[in-house]
Amino acid sequence: MKIFDSHTHLNAEQFNDDIPETLARAAELDVREMAVVGFDYPTIEKTLALSQEYPNIWSIIGWHPTEAGSYNADVEKYLQTHLQDPFVVALGEIGLDYHWMEDPKEVQDKVFRRQIAIAKEFNLPISVHTRDAIEDTYQILKEEDVRDIGGIMHSYSGSAEFAKKFLDLGMHISFSGVVTFKKALDVQESTQMVPLDKMLVETDAPYLAPMPYRGKRNEPGYTRYVVEKIAELRNMSTEDVATQTFHNAEKLFKLEGKI
Repeated sequence: MKIFDSHTHLNAEQFNDDIPETLARAAELDVREMAVVGFDYPTIEKTLALSQEYPNIWSIIGWHPTEAGSYNADVEKYLQTHLQDPFVVALGEIGLDYHWMEDPKEVQDKVFRRQIAIAKEFNLPISVHTRDAIEDTYQILKEEDVRDIGGIMHSYSGSAEFAKKFLDLGMHISFSGVVTFKKALDVQESTQMVPLDKMLVETDAPYLAPMPYRGKRNEPGYTRYVVEKIAELRNMSTEDVATQTFHNAEKLFKLEGKI
């Protein structure tokens, strides 16, 4: 069995001291490949370094909505340079964050749209972060017509109705440890209606650890518990969910024949 963690932050300081051990634990839980996401200069540098060091780590790079105010021509040039690196598989995480509201909506909107345009230039899928902003996020993705590049609604926490709307735009839906939380009924309902060929799994480590590790540091290996919960909700085998979501990531990230 092979599992693909489609969104993790192994570049976070919480992993500074034990990356080899973390990867070994992931392998024991059948998590064979992972995409590490960088969203500002320091995290992108670490992401790229990890991809150069470990053959099963892929990079997703972009400018996070909480960093939108610092987006400028230099940032854009930097991203455009590294989006050509052979191990970079998507642009992200990008989107809208009205929870922290570090920058005005207009600024976040502009930076989100600009990065979608860049993703189209490089023919890369996007990884989308949305927090307390799901309607505006949907509207922008619809207006910018992302179907040709596709992408991921990362750590999806919305309703089944909104999941369908994102699917209609050509997006994949990625589920994190939230699906294991008892009160996450919307997310659990969404996992039951999203077509299996449009589903991905992730940890968003070190955040959002699934049961039975909720409240502790999350790590890529725990994608296994996300897969197991989805399998339970859909009355499927863990192996079938793992196999299909692995293939989905492989296809979306254009890694067929590379892993």
